[in-house]
Amino acid sequence: MSIGKLIVLTGPSGVGKGTLLKLLLERHSQLYVSISATTRSPRPGEVDGKSYYFVSRPQFAEAIGSGSLLEWAEYAGNYYGTLRHQVEEKIAEGKWVILEIELKGARQIKQSFPSASSIFILPPSLDELEKRIKSRGQDSSEAIALRLATSRLEIAAAKEFDYQIVNENLEVALAEIEAALFTNQATISASENK
Repeated sequence: MSIGKLIVLTGPSGVGKGTLLKLLLERHSQLYVSISATTRSPRPGEVDGKSYYFVSRPQFAEAIGSGSLLEWAEYAGNYYGTLRHQVEEKIAEGKWVILEIELKGARQIKQSFPSASSIFILPPSLDELEKRIKSRGQDSSEAIALRLATSRLEIAAAKEFDYQIVNENLEVALAEIEAALFTNQATISASENK
């Protein structure tokens, strides 16, 4: 039986984490994405236990108090977190569990699960990141400004992670993630973001 492991994938909003993760999952069947718990209401089409584990605020507070979460954070008035037992169970089965999480949660994982591999996805530049966020057409100009201010703080923390990969070209970034995960001999490019 193969040995399981925990992998943390983080980076600023709009950098392409979700797209890279989707491609990784298509290529590597041994990877498993952890399903987060959240206190927010399900959106149309979301399924409990598949999209998220939808829980009440008291249930979430109980999970925090009992140490049942590897990490958690509040975002936009709702709580999100990773269930410890789910991750440990999958790792015991030999799965490679990937957490696609924000910086705060990634830092918590480094404390609670120090053997986890951590990958920080960087944009080629802040200008490019701004273009990507605007092209989504989902945010007001105020929300975009807030996302970019947050992104600057997140990018400053990139060196805290095992690997820093610049997502300028999707295929190149994907190959670098694969090298980091499967050969540990990746030539990882660091960005000079300003």
